[in-house]
Amino acid sequence: MQTYVALLYSIGLGDGRRLVMSDLKAMAYELGFKNPRTLVATGNLVFEARAARISSLEQRLETAFEKTFGRHVDIIVRDAGGWLKLAAANPFSAESAEAGDQVAVRVMRERAPAVAVAALQARAAEDEKILWVDGDIWVFFSRERPTSRLLAAMNHKRLGIGTSRNWNTVRKLAEMVGK
Repeated sequence: MQTYVALLYSIGLGDGRRLVMSDLKAMAYELGFKNPRTLVATGNLVFEARAARISSLEQRLETAFEKTFGRHVDIIVRDAGGWLKLAAANPFSAESAEAGDQVAVRVMRERAPAVAVAALQARAAEDEKILWVDGDIWVFFSRERPTSRLLAAMNHKRLGIGTSRNWNTVRKLAEMVGK
């Protein structure tokens, strides 16, 4: 058995409905996954399953999600080793130690195109930083600006399928899979 992390792109089900994490865990059990558990109510699922291709797990989860909840949601999966590697690659460790909610990573299904990352850098405020690490996009957001222009620019159309998590979530998921 291998441990996996699954990240849902969005957990809004429409009409003001939100996904309840116990329902997400129940869906994972129905797929035959073992020990499904969630972290906070933002669509983070950790589970064990037989070793499989990541794309196959993503497809199974997305199909089950749509069948169960009536809405397609992109789901990004990493195995435990991949998640620990992502967490260890945080290029903003000093900033993360001070303010974990200001550092985020857009975890990508496919490597983010370098040209898209360059376009993001052009939108960054002077005190914001963007780095491309192993195909994922790390961002240090400004505390001075309540809304960053980067948020609107970090979408599927420009970057491809992915979803963002702040450092606090990345670290806690790493703790969950590192045990």
